[in-house]
Amino acid sequence: MKGTSPDVEVHSSQEPWWRRGVIYQIYPRSFQDSNGDGIGDIRGIIDRLDYLVWLGIDAVWISPIFFSPMADFGYDIADYRKIDPLFGTLTDFDQLIEAAHRRGIRILLDYVPNHSSDRHQWFLEARSSRDNPRRDFYIWRDAAPDGGPPNNWQSEFGGSAWELDAATGQYYYHAFLKEQPDLNWRNPEVRREMYDVLRFWLDRGVDGFRVDVMWHLIKDAEFRDNPQNPDWTEDMPPHKSVLSIYSCDQEEVHDVVSEMRAVLDEYGGDRLLIGEIYLPIARLVAYYGRDLRGAHLPFNFRLIEAQWDARHIERQIVEYEAALPEGGWPNWVLSNHDKPRIASRVGRDQARVAAMMLLTLRGTPTIYYGDEIGMNDAPIPPERVQDPFELRVPGRGFGRDPQRTPMQWDNTVNAGFSTGSPWLPLAPDKDSFNVEAERSDPHSMLSLYRRLIAFRRENDALNLGRYASVEADSCVLAYLRETENDRYLIALNLGPEPAVLETPGQCRIVISTEGKAEGEIVEEKLHLQGNEGVLAEMMS
Repeated sequence: MKGTSPDVEVHSSQEPWWRRGVIYQIYPRSFQDSNGDGIGDIRGIIDRLDYLVWLGIDAVWISPIFFSPMADFGYDIADYRKIDPLFGTLTDFDQLIEAAHRRGIRILLDYVPNHSSDRHQWFLEARSSRDNPRRDFYIWRDAAPDGGPPNNWQSEFGGSAWELDAATGQYYYHAFLKEQPDLNWRNPEVRREMYDVLRFWLDRGVDGFRVDVMWHLIKDAEFRDNPQNPDWTEDMPPHKSVLSIYSCDQEEVHDVVSEMRAVLDEYGGDRLLIGEIYLPIARLVAYYGRDLRGAHLPFNFRLIEAQWDARHIERQIVEYEAALPEGGWPNWVLSNHDKPRIASRVGRDQARVAAMMLLTLRGTPTIYYGDEIGMNDAPIPPERVQDPFELRVPGRGFGRDPQRTPMQWDNTVNAGFSTGSPWLPLAPDKDSFNVEAERSDPHSMLSLYRRLIAFRRENDALNLGRYASVEADSCVLAYLRETENDRYLIALNLGPEPAVLETPGQCRIVISTEGKAEGEIVEEKLHLQGNEGVLAEMMS
């Protein structure tokens, strides 16, 4: 057995909180409803903070709660400084900050700078006339010579990304819905206004932001056509028919990201900037910025997109580690509000193995609400579909409702989520897979998550130590996490059949996803059951 990747520097105990911390994503519509309207809200989050403390969470990232017409469920913002009444009030939000901070939990907000709602006052003014002072807050172009859209850029939700404004005779650009016009980030006044939005929430005590579609913010100044995608097939989302090399990920975007970072740094070094970026690794890591003055954590979605195969995932880990800039801190995600849940992708048995992977890899982990109890994507009847992506491209499996269903708290009415009719249906297995049922079961998914989080918190080798691959065969992914004083072996069987790993020395089993005897000493060969992950302390 040998390490096959270079050692990664072990950091001191003075590291910022997010290097040791565990982040938990809440989709607020679906977490906890406090007033019986069937939609989760801020007071519901407050009511569940003690659960998050018990689980061991350090920070909560909350998807958008700002004033919105809800064309895209909060990602179309009509006022960046107001809380939408569906979720509560600014007073509720201030109470959330106070209650979370009192419990040692930090609050991260979802910042949506790429686009506003078409009902935002800025856009209402911008479309009122071509010479309105707000006109250049958005992206306007004349029609093509044939009268059609200015170029071939595609909306992420299908169809052209250009919408003709009949009143002024120009097209405006929207990377998503036509109700979500893109802001013009080449305009210095837009930047000033949007940085003041950050300051507004930072002044209220927010601990950081996850920046929505960060890589979209700057577009090609010449508005050139995107090239056709030669690999596109009918089973892929429509916007993938072109390669978006001109409509996003422009070099100038890094200046914007560094400016956002500078705003956070005005408030001290512990405010966190996360970027949502779906790009290949080589382009993703550029968002750490020059001299690491960009995003602290450009979201790494390798595990969401990966083929569930040990050798493939090992290559993804090693390539990612090698691509990180010096001093750049890694991060890992298994699920989110836009992608199918891990349990639905790989099955609940493998989801336990995935949990061990997430919480033992080097870097900051983010847990999507409900993954810790093994929630699956729930079937959504056609008449209950809410997601605009599914409504625009129906029957293709692109809809995001299945992974956004209400949190399953207990086996009471509506799984304890609401006393009213939930905005999305609950999963059929809610009575078996819920917090109350799993909390008292030492072998449940929830208990496994809690143990892994606690063990990670207590051991520098797991939260700050080096990563080194361990040679393994067949379906086993194995690696070491180590400091000068401690070494841990993580062995993950990503297949259903038993497997054997030759260990790099004598070790003692600490945690097994399948209940292998804790404290068992393994001399040379670690026998893994199918779908088993093992965390073991190296003794030699």
